[in-house]
Parts: sequence; C-alpha cells; structure tokens
Amino acid sequence: MNKPFNPHNCSEDWLSNDFLQKKGEFAYNWASRSMTIIEKIVKKNIKNQPLTGLKVGLCLHITKETSVLAMALNKLGAETSICSANPLSVQKEIAFHLANNNIKVFAKPDETVDQYHEFMHRVLNENPDIITDDGGELHSLAHDKATKSHKFIGGTEETTSGFHRLKIIESKSQLKYPVIVVNNALTKHLFDNRYGTGQSTVDGLLRITGIFLPGKHVVICGFGWVGKGISAILKGYGCKITITEVNPVNALEAFMEGFNVCKLDEAAPIGDVFITCTGQIGVIRKEHIEKMKDGVFLANVGHFDVEIDTEYLYKHDPCHKEISENITCFSLDQKKVYLLAKGRVLNLVGGKGHSSEVMALSFANQLLSIVYLSKNHNKLENKIYSVPQEIDKMVADYALGSYNIKIDKLTKKQKKYQGLLK
Repeated sequence: MNKPFNPHNCSEDWLSNDFLQKKGEFAYNWASRSMTIIEKIVKKNIKNQPLTGLKVGLCLHITKETSVLAMALNKLGAETSICSANPLSVQKEIAFHLANNNIKVFAKPDETVDQYHEFMHRVLNENPDIITDDGGELHSLAHDKATKSHKFIGGTEETTSGFHRLKIIESKSQLKYPVIVVNNALTKHLFDNRYGTGQSTVDGLLRITGIFLPGKHVVICGFGWVGKGISAILKGYGCKITITEVNPVNALEAFMEGFNVCKLDEAAPIGDVFITCTGQIGVIRKEHIEKMKDGVFLANVGHFDVEIDTEYLYKHDPCHKEISENITCFSLDQKKVYLLAKGRVLNLVGGKGHSSEVMALSFANQLLSIVYLSKNHNKLENKIYSVPQEIDKMVADYALGSYNIKIDKLTKKQKKYQGLLK
C-alpha cells in the first residue's frame, strides 16, 4: 500500500529536503501574492472558524495555486486531505510543501494510473465531509462509499466534464449529497475556462514543441468557453483557425468570429495542429488520423484522455518513439504523427497550468462554496446547485478590488426604475 507523499524520502539524490521545502514555500508565496482574493476571504472568516470539525477531501491538480486553496481551508479550521486530479500534474515541491503543513497528501509525481485511483480511495478513507473535485472521478467513487459506510454533507465540482458526470447521477435520482458546480459560476467559466485555459494551452504547446505558430493551421475541436479562449489567443499569434463543432449555436458563433467552420473529416487533411477541448469521447478517430498529413501534432485539453483515439495510435505503431518527455512519435503509413502529453491535458502536463490570477477567481468560488455548504447543507436537497449569485458577485467585487478598479453604483432613482426599490 502506497503511503501519502513522504517529504522525508526524496528519490533524487541531488534534491535535498531543504531545496524542496524552500522551492515549495516560494511557489506558495508567489501564488499567494496574485491570489489576494483568497486572503481576503480567510481574513473575513478566520475568527468564526466556519470549517472547524469538518474534513475536506480535495481531488485537484497539485499546483501552487491549489496549495493556496488547501492552506486557506486549514486556516478556516478544516482537516484537509488531497490527491491529484491527473496522474501527470503533480508538482513535487507543492506536494512536499503541503505535506509539511498539516495536509494529508496522497500523490506523487508521475504516479501510475493504478496509483492515481488508489490515492483517490485513500482520500475517501479519511472520511471527508465535503468533497471538492476536478473531473467528477472522486464524486463517482464517493457515491459507492456513501451507500456503504459514510455520509457526505456536500461537494463542489470544478469542471464541465465533472458536471456532466454528476448530471447523469442526478438524472437517475442517485445523487447522495448536494453538489455546487463551481464551473457554472460566471466568474469561473468566463475567465478561467476562456482566458486561463486559452493562455496555458498555448504555453503548454510552445513549451513541448517550440514550434513557430504564425501561419500554422490549427484545428480546434469544440467552441465552448475553452475553445473560444484558445482560438482567440492563437489567432493573435497569426494562426489560421478552423473550428469543428456539434452544437449549431457554437458553430454559428465561431463563424461570426471569422473562423473557418467545417466537419472534422474536411479539416483533417489541412491541419498542422489539432486540439480537442470538448469533454466528449472519441473526437479524433482513426478515420480522421488516416487523412492527416505528415508531421501533425495532436493535443487535448479536455479533462480526460479520451478525446483522441490513442488506442489506435499505439496499436498501429507498437514501436512508437518517445521524442521527448511529452512528445510521442507514431509512424503511420509513411507519415509521422506526434501525440503531445500522451493525450492528457496539455496545459498542465506540458505547461504551468493557469496563472495564479485567474485561478484566484475559481478557488475563491470553491472556498466560499465550501463555507456555504458547511452552513447550509441541512437546508439543501441532494441536487446539483449553481454557485449562489451573491458568491459570484462577491468574487467579482474582490477581483476588481485586487486590480484597484472602482465602478459606478446604481443611484436610488435607477434602482427604483429597475424595480429594486419601492
């Protein structure tokens, strides 16, 4: 049985404990300076200690931004445990830092898929009262546990993928506790999904490949908030953009934004780079890959590694080559296809993930939603809830304050005109 991350048993001889401790502490402090929203929430609530007596289980990418949220939960009284939402996104210095600050860490860098699932079970074995998830896998496991030995009082969910999985459970009337979907907050999907993922995806692409982007033809599968963000940034680099969609409204919007819109079957022969961001299974399939030209890059930024048919790639070329840590080269019928980050989420595996500033918005929603659940779970049904509007507005107000931006307020006459005052 694997133990939680052990900060006193580093496998690399050249890395000392002091090095990891200082690096993790520096990363935490660096993120904190850009996440003052979290600090304000903690200062406002720290006297009341609203999470005292509660256990919170986190399944999130273990990054410096996540460390700010985890430490905030502890400051508000929670007993916190954490595992990674992705086997390849654990940052060792952050795991080390959290483990040295009274947080139970069940994760390690480059963990196997089996270890990834085992660590989720280890978090659940801590019997958390509230679960905060990124992708819905911990929620799914929790529902098995909830029916057997433990009652959860609530949960939160970070992603579109996780929301879809929870909706299936809810549609079968099998949801065992109320869940607040943070992804649906305006201050989350309008900024995190669009600007955060847009920037970090391009960052990951450039870090891994170093390719010259101007003039490249990039095919983006999906024009939700993530697709919108990636498209806008790559357009700024001078890329030619083609959008593929199954949603007619999204497709129409992409067309009116000036992008080429067509079926993936038609885009396959002309793309240089393909990026999936749909949350759907089997987006880029065998029939598309067979039409692609020599030297294309395949990447995914959906939460799960199911959007690209990697099974076909590995089966067709069992002698594939690892060009570098995050580039796998497949030789397919006299052409080469390059899979990035093994089809896993590109911006976290290959890049640094979202910037601290944009994650401050998401994690402020998470923190306030957890506090909300701690106070109101007895009043809530076992349903999916959106983030309360007052929380969404509070996060936006905090964000404006962090940028030292002041905005106008409605006058009494204006409030009366809108029916806000009698």
